Amino acid sequence: MAKILIPTPLRQFTGKQDSVVAGGATVGEVLSALTTQYPDLRKQIFNDEGKLRSFVNVYLNDEDIRYLGKNATAVSDGDTLSLVPSIAGGSALVSENAARPVSAPENAAPEEVTLSNDEIMRYSRHLIIPEVGIEGQKKLKAAKVLLVGAGGLGAPLGLYLAAAGVGKIGLVDFDVVDFTNLQRQVIHSTKDVGRNKIDSAAEKMLAINPNVRIAKHEVALTSENALDIIKDYDYVVDGTDNFPTRYLVNDACVLLNKPNIYGSIFRFEGQATVFAYEGGPCYRCLYPEPPPPGLVPSCAEGGVLGILPGTIGLIQATETVKLILGIGESLVGRLLLYDALAMRFRELKLRKNPECPMCGEHRTITKLIDYHQFCGVPETTQAPPVTIGENQEAKVSEGEIDVIELKEKIDRGDNFVLIDVREPHEYKICSIPGARLIPLGEFPKHVGEFDPEADIVIHCRSGMRSAKACAVLKQNGFQHVRNVVGGILAWSDKVDPSVPKY
Repeated sequence: MAKILIPTPLRQFTGKQDSVVAGGATVGEVLSALTTQYPDLRKQIFNDEGKLRSFVNVYLNDEDIRYLGKNATAVSDGDTLSLVPSIAGGSALVSENAARPVSAPENAAPEEVTLSNDEIMRYSRHLIIPEVGIEGQKKLKAAKVLLVGAGGLGAPLGLYLAAAGVGKIGLVDFDVVDFTNLQRQVIHSTKDVGRNKIDSAAEKMLAINPNVRIAKHEVALTSENALDIIKDYDYVVDGTDNFPTRYLVNDACVLLNKPNIYGSIFRFEGQATVFAYEGGPCYRCLYPEPPPPGLVPSCAEGGVLGILPGTIGLIQATETVKLILGIGESLVGRLLLYDALAMRFRELKLRKNPECPMCGEHRTITKLIDYHQFCGVPETTQAPPVTIGENQEAKVSEGEIDVIELKEKIDRGDNFVLIDVREPHEYKICSIPGARLIPLGEFPKHVGEFDPEADIVIHCRSGMRSAKACAVLKQNGFQHVRNVVGGILAWSDKVDPSVPKY
């Protein structure tokens, strides 16, 4: 029997269990036993042809089965299988099986970089470390690091890289500070709500260390501007929260030969590694394709422990400083997994895929592409609003219903079905009277309970999950299905302000 570790995004299909025991002589047999036990999990990890989906990696102990015998890899009693789904050029190859020692960076500190007496005092605890010393601190001062995102991961990154004395730090962000950010984005404060994140973050970083230079790029990173922005930096740190930008950052870093220090978070789990450095693997080597839209919830939908981005962001900051200094062993070729609930770190081997379309031996991607189309998600040119204010009118399209009209239907006593597809813990926070709770993960099982001719209205927190539930019903022949625009957030704004927002 083998133990199968189930990551958070897939636990909704295993009755919330974080591990399952299943039998089989090979990986394929074990996974078959797993999906027989949990049928709803099958379509999440296998495609219609029965092949493993490319956005779900399977590890036997700490080895990727793609580089073993794939599904035919033998499994012994006591082995551990890990399902690892995605959660948003180089020099000569080095060993793929061992941790890579950090080599001296090419951007060695130029001779003109000097430290003032004030800086020597400020960085004194660095200077007395033999591995850093005066020359190392000069390298930090000469370094140029780009932070993509000034949110949960960007907060500890910005604070600690500024404190460490990184000479130039670029910030890419176009969002504003919201109350819901304050639980984890510690670089922002209550008085910053409504302010541009990039201005708030820069202010705090300069308050810590006025010697650093902050370059603000208050734009959404796109295929049109990414190369121009990234080319002026030595290192790129990915603190984004969506798959289109993750693939964009990866591809731009590979094309420009820039290290990509990666981190991702979800609920209680995090990942960290270094991509596109010294011939090591890139993000596409790990995840050749993104998951279908909606499979992996965002932090806004699925939540995140506020402390978690601090842990992962600090790991990213540590890797960045090590690369600049040329000391220690980097995470190149290793994927670090962190489970905050178990307080456990695990390490999996990452290999460079020789057939990778981005960094492989026969590259097929030679320029930046349309990443929203690649990931199957609509493009947005501005940060999505968290609330709908009194003077804002939500656009209602066919198949949608405004909360005002929903309130009128309730008051008239219309004969219709109102469904809430959030999670039970969200329902306890607030609810719309008369709504039946059916979490989105369980929704397909209940389709047969509804009259195809019934008037059905579905809502969630903001309208994203309910749109997916509406699509499920429409695919099953339901004609009278509408999604509540703005979800319960809009209900709080426009109907009942006593309903708390989260």
